[in-house]
Amino acid sequence: MSDFLVVLNKDEDTVSFIDPVNGKTHKKIEVDHNPHEVVISPDGKKTYVTCSLGNRLNIIDNEQMEVTKSIDHPDFDFPHGVGLSPDGKNLYIASTFSAKIFVIDTESETVTDVIPTFQKHSHMIAPTPDGDQIFVPNIGSDNITVFDPGKKEVTNHFPVGKGPEGVAVHPQSPVLYVANQDGDTLFCIDIQSYQVIHKLRLGRCPIRAVFSPDGRYCLIPNREGNDLSVIDTTFPRKEEKRPWEIKRIPLGIWPGGTVFNPEGDRAFAANNKTNDISVINMETLEEEKRLPAGIHPDGIAYLRL
Repeated sequence: MSDFLVVLNKDEDTVSFIDPVNGKTHKKIEVDHNPHEVVISPDGKKTYVTCSLGNRLNIIDNEQMEVTKSIDHPDFDFPHGVGLSPDGKNLYIASTFSAKIFVIDTESETVTDVIPTFQKHSHMIAPTPDGDQIFVPNIGSDNITVFDPGKKEVTNHFPVGKGPEGVAVHPQSPVLYVANQDGDTLFCIDIQSYQVIHKLRLGRCPIRAVFSPDGRYCLIPNREGNDLSVIDTTFPRKEEKRPWEIKRIPLGIWPGGTVFNPEGDRAFAANNKTNDISVINMETLEEEKRLPAGIHPDGIAYLRL
């Protein structure tokens, strides 16, 4: 068994496979222009990378660590957020400037459906654990689009804070976390009623939301604050358990993509302007070291082969 951090170096158009323990780059490969976001298939065999300024999706064979196919579409216009159905059969992409959701069949590796959101700057993809709903934040519309992958249609929109970008559904609870980059806030939303149930003040420009495997923590990198908000999702406060920021960890400059290892005892955050990866010990909630990366690392995923 081998573990790798899959790191997108967006301003050198490469992807690095980095050993998460010793920090050595096992391999670096060329991809299309400006790789931004990444997701790995449930079986670990493929990595999907959206190359935003290249308007392409690159598909990487993880055993070969090589790009085996690129997918284009005339409606790709800064393809960014990417996610998979739980069974890995369908891939979903949010294209920011065309404001459309793309459905890709992963077996045939073809685009099967294109669904407009009719919003502004549809940016990320956040599926529920069961895959029944997908949430797409619209940065320019200050709202979230609800997409039903079974019906392949948009079913709702609901308002959030200013400039929503980071989104994630709690792995065990029906709650959506939304990091609003222009409001410096976190909204926690009941995904059944679409009502905001909690609001928290965060650092400057929060851009992602990533849950630990057990759901206890949500990590939110604050890009312009150069730090990481640690949210305890069930913090006891005033006779209730609620989300609460328990620590803000200083990182490198412009932290972005964040990921946990499968055990949940380490997290990794890509620092865009210091060209490195912060390793966070989740027991001590401290940055324990930095791993070197390429130029302006952003999207990041954890691969176990």
